[in-house]
Amino acid sequence: MRRLFMRRFPAFVLALLVSAGLCAAPAPASAGPPAPAKHQVTFDKYSLMLDGRRQVVWSGEFHPFRLPSPDLWRDVLQKMKATGYTAVSIYFDWNYHSPAPGVYDFTGVRDMDRVLDLAAEAGLYVIARPGPYINAEVTGGGFPAWLSTQAGKARSDAPDYLAASDEWLTRIDRIIGRHQYTDGRGSVILYQIENELAATGTAQRNYVAHLYDKVRADGIEVPIFHNDKGRNGIWVPADSGVPGTVPGKVDLYAFDGYPGGTCRTDATPGNPNVAPDWGTYGPGGAKGGASASPNTPGFVAEFGGGWFDYWGSNGTYPCTAVRQGPGYERVFYGTNLANGLTLQNFYMTYGGTSWGWLPAPVVYSSYDYGAAIDEGRQLRPKALTMKELGYFLATVPDVAKMDHGGPVTPSSAAVKVYHNVNPDTGVHLYLPTHSPSNLTTNDAFTFPLSTSDGSYTVPQAGVLRLNGQDAKQLVANFDVAGQHLVYSTSEPMAQTAGTVLLHGRPGEDGETVLRYASQPRVDVLSGDVTTTWSGNDLRLNYRHDGLARVRISGGGRPAVTLLLADDTTADTFWLMSGLLVRGPDLVRTAQVGPVVSLTGDTKAAKDLEVWGARSPVVRWNGSFVPMWPTASGSLAAVRPLPGPADPRLPELTGWRSAPGSPESEPGYDDSAWPAADRTTTNSTTPPPAGQPVLTADDYGFGVGDVWYRGRFTGTPGEQVSLRYGGGGAGMLQAWLDGQYLGEHVLPSALASPPTTGTATFAVPEGLRSDGPHVLSVMVRNNGHNEDGGVNDAHKEGRGLISSSLTGVAWKLQGGAADPVRGPLNSGGLAGERAGWHLPGFPDRAWTPASVPAATAAAGTTWYRTTFGLRVPSGQDTSIGLTIGDPAKPRSGGRYRVLIFLNGWNVGQYVADVGPQHTFALPTGILDPHGRNTVALAVTSDGGEGNGLERVALTDLGSARGGVPVRQVYSPGWRP
Repeated sequence: MRRLFMRRFPAFVLALLVSAGLCAAPAPASAGPPAPAKHQVTFDKYSLMLDGRRQVVWSGEFHPFRLPSPDLWRDVLQKMKATGYTAVSIYFDWNYHSPAPGVYDFTGVRDMDRVLDLAAEAGLYVIARPGPYINAEVTGGGFPAWLSTQAGKARSDAPDYLAASDEWLTRIDRIIGRHQYTDGRGSVILYQIENELAATGTAQRNYVAHLYDKVRADGIEVPIFHNDKGRNGIWVPADSGVPGTVPGKVDLYAFDGYPGGTCRTDATPGNPNVAPDWGTYGPGGAKGGASASPNTPGFVAEFGGGWFDYWGSNGTYPCTAVRQGPGYERVFYGTNLANGLTLQNFYMTYGGTSWGWLPAPVVYSSYDYGAAIDEGRQLRPKALTMKELGYFLATVPDVAKMDHGGPVTPSSAAVKVYHNVNPDTGVHLYLPTHSPSNLTTNDAFTFPLSTSDGSYTVPQAGVLRLNGQDAKQLVANFDVAGQHLVYSTSEPMAQTAGTVLLHGRPGEDGETVLRYASQPRVDVLSGDVTTTWSGNDLRLNYRHDGLARVRISGGGRPAVTLLLADDTTADTFWLMSGLLVRGPDLVRTAQVGPVVSLTGDTKAAKDLEVWGARSPVVRWNGSFVPMWPTASGSLAAVRPLPGPADPRLPELTGWRSAPGSPESEPGYDDSAWPAADRTTTNSTTPPPAGQPVLTADDYGFGVGDVWYRGRFTGTPGEQVSLRYGGGGAGMLQAWLDGQYLGEHVLPSALASPPTTGTATFAVPEGLRSDGPHVLSVMVRNNGHNEDGGVNDAHKEGRGLISSSLTGVAWKLQGGAADPVRGPLNSGGLAGERAGWHLPGFPDRAWTPASVPAATAAAGTTWYRTTFGLRVPSGQDTSIGLTIGDPAKPRSGGRYRVLIFLNGWNVGQYVADVGPQHTFALPTGILDPHGRNTVALAVTSDGGEGNGLERVALTDLGSARGGVPVRQVYSPGWRP
């Protein structure tokens, strides 16, 4: 069964897409005006097809809202393309764009047209995921704060909710629709409605149907799917026919899964030894993964590329990056391929930063995720393994259509071998892996192989090995670069212009067998390779150690150069625009013509060698590079490419400070504040009967800190209790008549932390009179709950909920949306409202301050300084700001810091909760060639040991190269 999605588009647009490699050229038109062409997205049970070409969609998740510097979107997207990804999956976050009903911003760091343009420019297809609900560990699961005041149930057919979601979809679909593959204007090939909608009642069925119809009415033509949380067979196409599934108005079925487990000590760690069979080798049925929809291709819309971390942990991202590193990728992602999952999206590939008030209560500012590209935009080792796998799929497109081959029994019971065959081309895929995928043992084995070329015991000389967590993508009966590969125990990685790159684990033996009509000539150019000619088979045996080069000519086939590499060496190769390039730490782009123009990065002095170039004239990052031809058919640079220089990061000095909690003073003028006088609320946490509604969202203050001032007469008694909603690691501070009562922090170090609590403070004896009294309260709102349970959890109150006092006349004050930085940048601190966080604020009257500070006053104290940078031109240095000792998850000091760089809230440090100490400062927000302003809002419980620790700049990674980055508009203070 095939499904077709197409539109007609102008021939000149098609030509642009052909030149970008995003579609195939049409057949020549007959004489006369060119006939309108059709651009198609089709699918069957095997794979997606673009213009009839089968695709393994190898996608990575990237959220532009977690990187507020649009030119750096190009950096990440280029790195994804270079490391083998064919697509990028993008969530579009409703709350990032809408501070109020009917108000939307798609400019600056919210320019979604631009990110879609950049994805197409990089050569990546796009999976668009605009919700309305996205989850994604963002505040409210993507719902704007103003949605929490609605009466109707979210994620249902409630009229007010549908009206709001339609409002959002109208805006975002207008953008996505301009970038669809079907009409030739972009590279969007798939569109997701909703996300992980686990409820299946009538209200949700109506809702899903409404979303589908709305999206189609908005002009979205590409296939539509929903992402099923955890393989429950929910929202499958109507013709699924699998008992126990829930049909919905969708074209494709997709699901998610995170089987790699977690490094977190509070959660079940999972079993990294067991890669699940969620496709053709699985148990089948509604809960078997892809088996829930047998007529559509296996599609995992989110497969673990890491895992998020939470407030109060010990900092699991480095551990997760290793746990779900190269071995995990080969075994788990390879098992998916063997199971026919030809659409895979890895969540996350670049996690980035939940800057400002973006985080949901379950996460802190860093959303590094242990992903292939770290928060500082550096490639982890696991990114290079993704490159091996992605390049393999580009080299062996036959994987897009596979049936089960015959069973294979290896010589070791500790090993299993998946065996598939392409019914059209006869190419065989073998995936040997441990059974289960043991992390430590080293097992030797052989296995029988039978194709139209004959039957063999593989290898014929020696043994194969699986050393710890490992799997190998091996092919047989495969034509490549004019050669016929009978089989190889090395994994194909790339081919170009008579050159084939194969690789294997360092120190392991390799064997490659090629078939010829007559005995060819073999020249071993480098490395230790032995050859055997028997019948019509040429067998090469070698060890994967560095790079062996073998030239084969004659035998009735075109000449070929085999490059036989260990993984470490193979990872220095880059495949770009038909060129195979060795040496640099990254190759971003390649233009082939009279001059071969390459761009990329070097983190140290590196070689440059190029295969497939038709011209000997080569430029690297705009500079001509002298090259010489080699016996391997390549061009090699005469001298190494230079690496980066020391960025010479300055010390942060010249601090000035000012007290920042004037709202705590009894005489503070709050006359302009709104009164908390509402008597009804749609919050799930209403006040007790007879008390006023205090929840901040009901008064338009849904983001960041909110202050309350309550006036009353009569004795407050011996203690005061205040119930509040603060999100993850949320906090409340209180003063009575200007005297500090104390601080309450919601518990953390939990995967599902409490997000509301009750603070109880003893009232000093001298304040127990009949008054009048003023109770001043500051509540930190660390995000609205996500609504994963479809229970309106995002409507849980934030700020004060109720008080043990009665007869109090309350007023409150929060923040306002920054017209440039957006609705999630700043909250209701007095300093924020006065612009103390902005560059150019006149702080000369502030007190000179020493940092670190041994002590602190209770409440908020602001610190400001400026610093200059002179990062060398043509260099990308990723810089972070570090507070305290990164070796310690927690410092013990009872204080927290909002960190503002040039007015942008880049994150929150909580000393006694942790674990984050270092905060990425995105280039573009940070000026690497000029002056920058840091403002820190330090909120402390007061006293010795609770003052600001050392603050320093940190080099997160430097490379010569990068992408041009313009400064993001960062308006300064105005009187």
